[in-house]
Amino acid sequence: MSYGENFVLTLFTNDVELAKRADAAGINRIGLDLEIIDKAARQQHLNTWISDHKENQLSALRQSLKKSKLFVRTNPPHTRLAEEIDRFIEAGVEVLMLPMFKTTEDAANFIEYIDGRAEVSLLVETAAAAVRIDEIVQLKGIDEIHIGLNDLHLDIGLKSHFELLRYQFIDTLSDIVRNAGIPFGFGGIGRVKDDRLPISSDLIYAQYLRLGADRALVSRVFTSPDYTQLDLTREVAIFRDRMNQWHTRPKQDLVEARDMLWMAAETLKQKKDS
Repeated sequence: MSYGENFVLTLFTNDVELAKRADAAGINRIGLDLEIIDKAARQQHLNTWISDHKENQLSALRQSLKKSKLFVRTNPPHTRLAEEIDRFIEAGVEVLMLPMFKTTEDAANFIEYIDGRAEVSLLVETAAAAVRIDEIVQLKGIDEIHIGLNDLHLDIGLKSHFELLRYQFIDTLSDIVRNAGIPFGFGGIGRVKDDRLPISSDLIYAQYLRLGADRALVSRVFTSPDYTQLDLTREVAIFRDRMNQWHTRPKQDLVEARDMLWMAAETLKQKKDS
């Protein structure tokens, strides 16, 4: 299979009809964002989505899926996380993602709690986890690592998630993860040629190739404002084809796309500030 066809897409939704369409369209994992501990307080000043998903929606979501894997983002490490994981797995969840962890021990405990019953996804979105990445990747039982650009850039003190993509820091993280043989992803993707986006999604696509990533979250703009008016199967196919096209481009083109992304982000910021 090609790079684009192998690219793993994950969609968060509690909408059963959307889940059915996404499943048919070839989105690989579909599920709930059940991270609630401290999330609202942490993101209250940002224009970011806060999940209203509920654990009791898992059953209906599971029944709507034929090909996609059922996915859950859990709470961060806390005293009853093992109990939550047991319930999620009993409900049929196949992939579990740990957010906002800070230590290698946090990640090791998560892997131990799952105990091979589901795939392990570690969401690196704290500076503490990022600087320990060379230790974390030595753990056995990690199925993927995802870099959470929004929270990580805030924790580091950068002005935007685009700035995180600009510097060597993200290159170093991706190199360590890939050299450990662990699949790697970051951020989220929008639709090809979506005119509503302030910055072209195509410039973001190029960064997955540049960094060697092969997975991403499907952002809200991919399915909004009205997914019933959207041919999701076609949109996913167009995305995968575009990723194949980027895959044939020389590395210098990918670096130039990074620089263009940064210039576009700076221009957008200046417009907002003026």
